[in-house]
Amino acid sequence: MSTRTAPVIPPPVIAGAAAGVQVLLARGGHGTPAARIAAVLLGGASAALALWAESSFRAAQTSVNPLHPEHSSSLVTGGANRYTRNPMYLGMVGALGAHGLWRGSARAMLPAAGAWLWLDRLQIPAEERVLEEKYGGSYRQYQARVRRWI
Repeated sequence: MSTRTAPVIPPPVIAGAAAGVQVLLARGGHGTPAARIAAVLLGGASAALALWAESSFRAAQTSVNPLHPEHSSSLVTGGANRYTRNPMYLGMVGALGAHGLWRGSARAMLPAAGAWLWLDRLQIPAEERVLEEKYGGSYRQYQARVRRWI
């Protein structure tokens, strides 16, 4: 296995930076009441999804560290991972989308899209390479059964 398996910036830092840029892009902006309701629903669902996934990883006693997927001790395919291979990342992107809705700004959605692109093009492929190397056919079967996002 290669020594550098994933990007060096933790995904929560990317999400936090994207949220900060959202604030700058939508200074003082607030969505309509309907947008705020949608934001609360999306944010709640996103948080629940990420927490469900994290609890599955903890129950399996495996690593949740995205910088070192090689430290995983088991392939988690249950819980939220039955529906998406990346529920924690989906939760992050959903939370950013909810934040953009709350801000009421189409421009505030750009950082959410940027975070999604970073995850989809850099973070996830690096993790997938390690998981395929580590779990072989089991991981390939899981990939064939469950979509990367939704």
